[in-house]
Amino acid sequence: MTSRYPNSEELWMPCVKRRLIPSDLPTSNGYLIVEANGGLNQQRLSFHFFFSIQICDAVAVASLLNATLVIPIFHLNSVWRDPSKFSDIFDEDRFIGTLRQHVRVVKELPKDVLLRFNHNISSIPNMRTKAYSSPDHYVQKVLPKLMELGVVRIAPFSNRLAQSVPSNIQALRCLVNYEALRFAEPIRVLADDMVVRMMKKSSLAGGKYVSVHLRFEEDMVAFSCCTYDGGRKEKIEMENARERSWRGKFHRPGRVINPEANRRDGKCPLTPLEVGMMLRGMGFDNTTFLYVASGKIYNAAKYMAPLRQMFPLLQTKDTLALSEELAEFEGYSSRLAALDYTVCVQSEVFVTTQGGNFPHFLMGHRRYLLGGNAKTIKPDKRKLVLSFDDPNIRWSRFKHHMLEILHHSDIRGIAFRKPNDSIYTFPMPDCMCQQDGI
Repeated sequence: MTSRYPNSEELWMPCVKRRLIPSDLPTSNGYLIVEANGGLNQQRLSFHFFFSIQICDAVAVASLLNATLVIPIFHLNSVWRDPSKFSDIFDEDRFIGTLRQHVRVVKELPKDVLLRFNHNISSIPNMRTKAYSSPDHYVQKVLPKLMELGVVRIAPFSNRLAQSVPSNIQALRCLVNYEALRFAEPIRVLADDMVVRMMKKSSLAGGKYVSVHLRFEEDMVAFSCCTYDGGRKEKIEMENARERSWRGKFHRPGRVINPEANRRDGKCPLTPLEVGMMLRGMGFDNTTFLYVASGKIYNAAKYMAPLRQMFPLLQTKDTLALSEELAEFEGYSSRLAALDYTVCVQSEVFVTTQGGNFPHFLMGHRRYLLGGNAKTIKPDKRKLVLSFDDPNIRWSRFKHHMLEILHHSDIRGIAFRKPNDSIYTFPMPDCMCQQDGI
């Protein structure tokens, strides 16, 4: 397998530590508690990345308020069914140590402060803020209460800070996301071993492999309201899954479900077969080493078979790791997703098949690590559907369409953050600097 992506003439390198000047921190104004949460559309494979955004924003707000941040609390959701705490997913000591010259962080609220509120965090005043609030809002509305009480709570905290903030606050977000947040040791050790194993298996290709983020879990298929085989069994299973996780959300008055329109609009998750056809049309043959990152695939015996047939060298976390190695992670979707994430970061090419926080974080992380030019295939699914659903299309024409999609991904290899974009997907130029002549 050869790379289809030319090296960029512009080399960008991480430089966030140069942009943040360490200094002696002034006396803290008090403690900030944030309760990280997510909406029902945060699917299991990506929810801890949604928490990552909130963690970065929490550090930024703590800096704005000159507050001491208490390690964020994760709220369990009935959809995710994952009780993981911060320390189960991330390395707490690394997080605190990396930020020590910029923001104070403690693992828990001091007992004397808790005592003032009868050891009940819910009794601490909750400073509810609107989504995407400006830095001025925190300084004008939250800071006075913090200085009065010595502690404030913000719950919920999802998307509570604007994308556009002063450059020093943006640089702090970069530091948190790309340097301070590192997976906890049990995750890191197994994930690194899996990368080594994947590279050994793909040694005939120079250790290079393609990773695919496949979103075809039962809850993802159910949430999309798309139709696949159209049978009665599928219909019942999808209705049960929607009711189990979203309790009547899809039967509210006025709610119209149109699977055909969803598919035309590119909102349906790609099946494993469709992913395989797309990749074969782009020129990836049966000698390609493929790593598939996913949760539990819906009706896997049926839907994964054609993809495995097209790519017999396909690997997953279940084939790279021993069952006893994965045992401690079973039932914790966030930790299993972290294993997938690490293997995908190190791949030669990353293929995203659906939106969500997992691919967006991964694209940004790869850009950060790979000089700004990440090799990512992000297909326009509306164009894909036109080819997939054309009964008269010939292979030569289909392949031409797939190569056009690949070319479109190629020219978007280097991308810069626009005003309303996120640094978590587009780290340039806020988190990276151009290296002239290097």
